[in-house]
Amino acid sequence: MLSNLGADHCFNKSMAFKKITLKTFLPGCFKAKNPPSEPNLPVSKQSSSRRLWLSDLSNSSSFISDLSSSLVGSNLQIFTLKELTVITQNHSKSNFLGEGGFGPVYKGFIDDKLRPGLEAQPVAVKVLDLDGKQGHREWLAEVVYLGQLRHTHLVNLIGYCCEDEHRLLVYEYMERGNLENQLFRSYSAALPWLTRIKIAIGTAKGLAFLHEEETPVIYRDFKASNILLGSDFNAKLSDFGLATDGPEGEDTHVTTRVMGTEGYAAPEYIMTGHLTTMSDVFSYGVVLLELLTGRRSVDKNRPSREQNLAEWARPLLKDPHKLDRIMDPRLEGQYSTEGARKFALLAYQCLSLHPKSRPTMTNVVKNLEPLLDLNDNPIGPFVYIVPSAGENESGALKNGREGETECEMTKDKHCQKRRKGHRHRHRIRSLRSRAVYSDTTLYKTLGTSLYSPKPEQLDERA
Repeated sequence: MLSNLGADHCFNKSMAFKKITLKTFLPGCFKAKNPPSEPNLPVSKQSSSRRLWLSDLSNSSSFISDLSSSLVGSNLQIFTLKELTVITQNHSKSNFLGEGGFGPVYKGFIDDKLRPGLEAQPVAVKVLDLDGKQGHREWLAEVVYLGQLRHTHLVNLIGYCCEDEHRLLVYEYMERGNLENQLFRSYSAALPWLTRIKIAIGTAKGLAFLHEEETPVIYRDFKASNILLGSDFNAKLSDFGLATDGPEGEDTHVTTRVMGTEGYAAPEYIMTGHLTTMSDVFSYGVVLLELLTGRRSVDKNRPSREQNLAEWARPLLKDPHKLDRIMDPRLEGQYSTEGARKFALLAYQCLSLHPKSRPTMTNVVKNLEPLLDLNDNPIGPFVYIVPSAGENESGALKNGREGETECEMTKDKHCQKRRKGHRHRHRIRSLRSRAVYSDTTLYKTLGTSLYSPKPEQLDERA
């Protein structure tokens, strides 16, 4: 039941970590700890072009020494624990980026001094918490999927480390962190409307790519904290620890233990354990709601009927007259009215209680991309002016005639309602962030390429 869920992967604990079984799954993790004398060379593909599945490894009683050599199209680096300790400055606090269900993440830097042939670049190093909720299975899933799948909107896995009980993953570094922080925890200006649409399109393309594989990949843990953002707000899916292969042939679903995150999981999956690509579509709809409303998927601090975002907001999405009630107030009205209406209708479809009524992710992309071109966005940048010591919140001078509005002078009967809305639009949002900038400002700062989709190839295998 939803009430039994925690904040992260709390439907069920992941596979317990057992040292005694690791050599059975992956004997290559227990080879010598000295770094290789020569750089890893590109590996050849398997004789069969079929992508390696996670079940292929889980059911194997013996395994090849180098995991990377068995992955189709993979060119993963195998790092030593010593190397990754050095580049993260012994996992120092100054390099700490955050922590999830898998464990802490640290920033590092790699170049050809660390390993000949490596491209110099900052990286994010994720370290398995041996006392945490995840274990070898989740680490292996990340390596298997991200080691073989390449796409503009999937985070790039550079390599891994597997020594004794230690499990580490090395990813490209994403400058703006995750979407959850940008939406809910950041002290910077609120995300502009077109930036939110760009993020929605990018993540939709990532899911569409996974779902359109010959054997579909079900992501199973789509949420704001698993969406990473680059400097230009290019969105990428990360954290494939709960990903699994979808149904084959005539099968309509796969049956699994119910795992994921409260507030995002599809209702039919929670009730039956039946997992399909449409389960991901529901989770995607929840993130659309978060982008639209600026609210978390679950917020226990709100009134009881508003704590679950999907349950509260879905009935309001189809009525354009009620849409203003749920729009993120931090946008300050700086969004396309038509775009918001279509965005809301798409979220409504994704959140359908009937899986077959939900759109495919390919159709989601087709519906979202035109929203970038709508021309009814407010013109010009909006900047909130911080009141001075002699002004009240609405910008009027205290005890002065300047504080009188037109409706006050005309005794209009709707004055009270308008004044309330006026104060709401202009109240101070944060002690640290007093301004909300429109998309026009970002155009000037980052250029038009911020929203223009770059040419991309859906299937990019190394």
